[in-house]
Amino acid sequence: MDSVRWGLIGCGDISRKRVAPALRDHAASDFVCVARADASKAEEFAADFGARHWHADWRDLIEDPEIDAVYVATPVYLHAEQTIAAAEKGRHVLCEKPMGMDVAECDRMIEACRANGVKLGVAYYRHFYPVVDRVREIIARGDIGRPVLAQIDAFEYFNPTPDHSRYWFMKRDLAGGGPMFDFGCHRIEVLLNLFGAVTSVRGCISRVAFDREVEDTATAWLSFENGPRAVLNVTHASYTPRDTLKIFGTDGSIHISVLTDGGLTLRTGQGETQESLPPHDNLHMPLVDDFIHAILKDREPAVGGDTGREVNRIEAEIFGDWTFL
Repeated sequence: MDSVRWGLIGCGDISRKRVAPALRDHAASDFVCVARADASKAEEFAADFGARHWHADWRDLIEDPEIDAVYVATPVYLHAEQTIAAAEKGRHVLCEKPMGMDVAECDRMIEACRANGVKLGVAYYRHFYPVVDRVREIIARGDIGRPVLAQIDAFEYFNPTPDHSRYWFMKRDLAGGGPMFDFGCHRIEVLLNLFGAVTSVRGCISRVAFDREVEDTATAWLSFENGPRAVLNVTHASYTPRDTLKIFGTDGSIHISVLTDGGLTLRTGQGETQESLPPHDNLHMPLVDDFIHAILKDREPAVGGDTGREVNRIEAEIFGDWTFL
């Protein structure tokens, strides 16, 4: 095998902006087919991105003999069912985040992929940011001494009306949670990537501004076995967006004002330096590239099911018994 033949389940915003272009443009990728319940939109999407055919039912897609792998880009409540079904048909699966609605779903997904000898990846694409790799290097070299505190703020104003195409994010049984579940999970993966095993988790979830089934604002406190204490703040209610990462150590600090832009400031006793390490123009391309090479080289993806499961486990501890404060 010198290329991977793909089927894409789900043709929403992220698929149109990033996933489909990555599946289409990668040199070792063959973008075969798409599935979407709305047949006319599935047909249009396939034509827009050069997929050879389309399906109105995702079950027909996983039966397609032309595909080797499936990208699952549907609402969270469908991830487990679709991943397990694809694995049972012998398809490798790259699944959008968060991996599942809960840890039990993640366990079933991992077992299905293991039992059927297929790869399982989770779309935590920030794992591949050059600036995150640079932060790991700075910490490993001891440039800021011992890390003692990490802080992430992720603010995106989002208050959709019921007729909005993404209103399902407001439904607990479809989305799993609000901003902590939706994009807080990305930041949890970044912290795991930088600092390793988590030893304790506390959380506070709130409906500060909006009346909805899920939180609009949340904070998590995490302790790492061999790292700092970390504070993660997320909200749908702030007019001002933020995407920051700050790490304070005994001998210096790291400041990233917009994680997705890749600008980094390092402050130590030797002074202040600034670097620019922007991500790929298509944020999903390095993720897709890694997964394709995992299949072709028969190795595990850089972000696999175990990482996805651990993020879900931490989310479960943050949410606890879903008591809003």
